[in-house]
Amino acid sequence: MKELLETVAKGLVETPDAVEVTVDEPNEEGVTVYHLHVGPDDMGRVIGKQGRIAKAIRTVMRAAAIRNDVKIQVDID
Repeated sequence: MKELLETVAKGLVETPDAVEVTVDEPNEEGVTVYHLHVGPDDMGRVIGKQGRIAKAIRTVMRAAAIRNDVKIQVDID
């Protein structure tokens, strides 16, 4: 899952070396939180107009999580 998020984010940004994904342990509800960190210049590219790209990233990650039978949440920091 972490590799999928990194691959998607690196394809969107101009500086793929600045992309970093950290993963929290599952909370009491069983939800694993993935934190996506990108460079300050690339933040707009990852969020998109009116958050459309961020929503699409979350949708793709949620679909992959359902296939793996896990619960996830993606935060863009």
